[in-house]
Amino acid sequence: MTTVRRSAVALTASAVLGMAIASAAAPSAIAAPSPTPPPKAALPSGLYGTGDPTYDGVWRQSLALLAQDTAGVKPAAKAVDWLKAQQCDGGGFSSYRADATKACDAKVSLDSNASAAAVQALAALGGQDAAVDKTVAWLKSVQNEDGGWGYNPGGASDANSTSIVIGALAAAGEKPGELKSKGGKTPYDSLLTFAKPCGGKDGGVFVFQEKVPGIVADSTAAAVLGAHGKGLVVTAGAADPKGTACEKATTIEGAAHNGAAYLATALAKTGHLVTPPMPGAEDPTEKPDYGNTADAVVALSAQGLPDQAKKPLAWLQKHSQAWAKEQGPAAYAQLILAAHAAGADPRSFGGADLVVGLNATGPAPESTPDPTKDKPAEKDSSDEDSGSGAGVWWIVGAFFAASVGAGFLFSGRKKNQQK
Repeated sequence: MTTVRRSAVALTASAVLGMAIASAAAPSAIAAPSPTPPPKAALPSGLYGTGDPTYDGVWRQSLALLAQDTAGVKPAAKAVDWLKAQQCDGGGFSSYRADATKACDAKVSLDSNASAAAVQALAALGGQDAAVDKTVAWLKSVQNEDGGWGYNPGGASDANSTSIVIGALAAAGEKPGELKSKGGKTPYDSLLTFAKPCGGKDGGVFVFQEKVPGIVADSTAAAVLGAHGKGLVVTAGAADPKGTACEKATTIEGAAHNGAAYLATALAKTGHLVTPPMPGAEDPTEKPDYGNTADAVVALSAQGLPDQAKKPLAWLQKHSQAWAKEQGPAAYAQLILAAHAAGADPRSFGGADLVVGLNATGPAPESTPDPTKDKPAEKDSSDEDSGSGAGVWWIVGAFFAASVGAGFLFSGRKKNQQK
């Protein structure tokens, strides 16, 4: 959540595909390859980050602009113009178009996640109604009969894509619960199908898809936001009186509670989530999952479980600086959005100024608040966890190859964050 998402590469489970893509904060399904720019092509001056933007250009730009807006920063006009120029005439966005002067054609693979993130950023910045309305109309036009969305138009619905589109619709002033597909289903009808019952290791989670579970913390964090009709930027929700007990759920509200309860339980011991090693990896140990931990803080805050968000927030404050510096704009943005959701100060986040770090990854903002004025009080960030320092987050999601129609489905919508 957003998510996130959404970093180091997430490697495909199919060696045939052999490519890197977003996980997140971030992430979902790809039915067709996006155009790949030349390896050493000069990047646009308005783009945030210096890494290959093929799979996350629009995503990381949108998150960067959202996070800046949340922190009171007015981004550079050319950064906003770059994002707007990525929009195709029909309203959709692809993950990245190296040459935005060329009209989009059938070879351009449109991306619901990038489109939804762009809507949220442009809506937050204001003055972009025409672009926002055009993309919203496109998103409505590619809604699946089950009420949800896949990563690409025509792809099977998944929890991540459906959730971030819900957030985009809400950000644009729409009422997602009233949007019905040709099959008479709403986005919440679709989202509820990904919720698992209580019991067992993953009881209460939202899976990416029924046959492609994915990294469940990623899809669960995204779905909790979607269930509340929230986008990537949230503030603390009304207190959840049910705490962290998983209960039988037949409504999207009950499923959201169960999803948040799963995240709270998963975070309770160490304060952070983990990513298992990829098959065949030389290092068999689990790695800290910074991105999904940040997204979980946002989800817990939205659910009204602030006490359960304190420990992971404190862990991020203590351990995430090296990860953010390594991974770049989307990582900084995820941390800023987590701080915002939990009521912490992103300018004093474990001794780091996340806003300065984010601003340094792109064109200089038009204006930025004086951090010495009206500085919000820092929440208690004491942490009993005395684990190792932050390392480079090597993976935040995973690909899952599953033959669907003409393409493949992958978990990991947003986590291909690049420097």
